[in-house]
Amino acid sequence: MTVLHTAISYLAPMAASPSPGGYNGPAIGTGSPPGAQKFSTVLGWASWVVSGMCVLGILIVGGTMAVASRRGGAGEHASALGWILAACAIIGSATTIVGIMMS
Repeated sequence: MTVLHTAISYLAPMAASPSPGGYNGPAIGTGSPPGAQKFSTVLGWASWVVSGMCVLGILIVGGTMAVASRRGGAGEHASALGWILAACAIIGSATTIVGIMMS
């Protein structure tokens, strides 16, 4: 009998008629979803890691350009530096790019 009583107590509010002309649930767009703080923490860490990778990439390309300049082959590393700088620009403006795509 208690299982039936518990099931009815959970299902009864779903069968209740809605209030006239309105939405009965929580306000849409208010607050963050559950776990949003943890997700923001993960995004923050990812941002730091990727930014560090960009700095490391610039340092590596700069070092190889310095070594290659002795041999006369620094031009091919300029394109690698261009790609890294483009990646830095994309990473730096990621939130703006996503905002534009979603609107």
